[in-house]
Amino acid sequence: MSRYSGRRFARALTFTFFAALGAISLPSAQADTFPEKPIRFVVPFSPGGGTDLVARTLGAEISKDLGQPVVIENKPGASTIIGTDTVAKADPDGYTVVISTAAHAVNPSLMAKLPYDTDKDFAPVILIARSPNILVVRPDSPYKSVKDILAAAAAKPGELTFASQGSGTSAHLAGELFKHLGKVDLIHVPYKGAGPALTDLLGGQVDMMFATAAAVGGFLESGKLRALAVTTAERSPAHPELPTVAEAGLSGFVADSWYGMYAPAGTPPEVIAKLNAAANKAAQSEAFRSRVQPEGLMISVGTPEAYDQYVRGEIDRWAKVIKAAHITTN
Repeated sequence: MSRYSGRRFARALTFTFFAALGAISLPSAQADTFPEKPIRFVVPFSPGGGTDLVARTLGAEISKDLGQPVVIENKPGASTIIGTDTVAKADPDGYTVVISTAAHAVNPSLMAKLPYDTDKDFAPVILIARSPNILVVRPDSPYKSVKDILAAAAAKPGELTFASQGSGTSAHLAGELFKHLGKVDLIHVPYKGAGPALTDLLGGQVDMMFATAAAVGGFLESGKLRALAVTTAERSPAHPELPTVAEAGLSGFVADSWYGMYAPAGTPPEVIAKLNAAANKAAQSEAFRSRVQPEGLMISVGTPEAYDQYVRGEIDRWAKVIKAAHITTN
């Protein structure tokens, strides 16, 4: 090799080394300046439901802490898959996250094929809160208890209807578990969000709904809906007067609802840590607590690792229930 060629080779090698070094240090530099622009919260439901409430209330507090706007983008449909897939395919830079629910844990068992890999395409950020679903009916409904519904459903198979905010959501699975344990035939009517479902429940188009506490708190307070039971294993601190579904006559019934946050896989750990810290702070703020706790939510902040472990447990638990009950999304 000539002296000239050797110098040229050395320069190329040096350039390659520093380019590689720059690429390695990029995530750290990105984390140092994050966020530099608005953060997008994708809500895979229509406006007006519990997930939308959590996203908007949490986002307002995170915006104050991080100094950038949090933009809420509602992308409902396909049992949360449309909105969730948007985030799976987004740039892994921390500027696009999804507010996930129990549907994220049950879709792998309900759907023959998903456009994303639930296990590999997302980076867990935080479990925000858990809550019961509440079995609600209209105030003029003839059904005043769980036993009333079971008796009516047994007498009129395939006539009673229950709404949900979408196939595969916690409300849908709660209804399917109710059918399975009660050995009754109810008709599932899915909607693109809790808002439209509640509108039809209030209007008399459906008979009942296992709705999130966040979605129905105002309707219960105003007397526009009547609550019959909660779906958790224990009574809710926010609604201690309500029996659990198990207490009310359906032994073994448990179906929690929850809210969490995911970023796309590959998001730098330092950015995940910043989002987690901001969400932890926001969820424990007085503004967030005062808005969501009266509606039955239990704050459940923690690490990304704890959230990942929780969801993996939910995936396994619901897979067994779905298989045993032969549940499908049709």
